[in-house]
Amino acid sequence: MPSLDIEKTSTSPRIRYDAATCTLLMVGESYPENSFEFFEPVLACVREALAESSTFTFDIDVSYMNSSSTKCILDLLDLMEEAAEKGTTVTVTWRYDTDNPRALDLAEEFREEVTFPFNLLPR
Repeated sequence: MPSLDIEKTSTSPRIRYDAATCTLLMVGESYPENSFEFFEPVLACVREALAESSTFTFDIDVSYMNSSSTKCILDLLDLMEEAAEKGTTVTVTWRYDTDNPRALDLAEEFREEVTFPFNLLPR
């Protein structure tokens, strides 16, 4: 099983994959200098986890992300959608700031891209 534990910085979120629960956690803000490089190990971990597990949970609480991080999140969701189409039970829980209407709009836009359960929870 893959493992991943990336500490939060001022420009990047904490990202942790718990193999015991098949859960990917992402918390913080996401605007690293090079989002594609930053998310490369995350994508690799998720690919491996989805290949090895019949369930997968993505718990995300990102208060801000730049456009390149948004693309990387879409790439993650695409991997999850492919796995869901092959029978993996995938669930996303997206926490959003109720004081930021754009945060909910963004989460809803992501939810429209997938067919698996995508829960929106205010924080």
